[in-house]
Amino acid sequence: MSQSRFPSSTSLASIVGLVTGLGGLAAPGCGGRDSCGPGGAPEIGLTASASALTLTYGDLAGSPNRDCPSAGAPSGVISVTIAGHQTDTGASGLITLCIGRPDLLAHQALALGAEPNTDVHVVDLNGIAGGCTLTVDHTQPPAGTVSSSGLCGNGSDAAGFALVVDATVTMSRICSTTTDSIPVTLRGRVAVSGP
Repeated sequence: MSQSRFPSSTSLASIVGLVTGLGGLAAPGCGGRDSCGPGGAPEIGLTASASALTLTYGDLAGSPNRDCPSAGAPSGVISVTIAGHQTDTGASGLITLCIGRPDLLAHQALALGAEPNTDVHVVDLNGIAGGCTLTVDHTQPPAGTVSSSGLCGNGSDAAGFALVVDATVTMSRICSTTTDSIPVTLRGRVAVSGP
């Protein structure tokens, strides 16, 4: 009598126990994380806020577009552009970020900056609030960090990921005939859909 080629229920239970004991298997290309994707992050919820002022952004989508290539990136790592829009009623603002090293963002927080050679480049940030128009002031460098969870395939995975921003950005505000500059806190955890 030959042995069965199929594992017994005891063998299967041992395998399941081993995997469970190791915390499950990591998804490939996810840097040891359990899964790819936004992991329940909301589609809307990235805010730029100051005293009596809040602009809300969402519906972010990421794509490897080569818009801000990093000179130090390994072969095959393509910069990722993330674009979304203001979700406040009656507003039409936009947000665009560019990540030169998505391979690093998958494992660590990166600095937010204004220049293309910074870790995460603020390409555009604008919006409407309280009857005023606001645009990012590129003469004042942002400060803060951007991190992620569930980022796989260097940002090219269709599952997308969650983006976490904690920064300060200066915006120019135009209200009728008055113009001033205000620092806003750009903060939130939000889903980024994949390409």
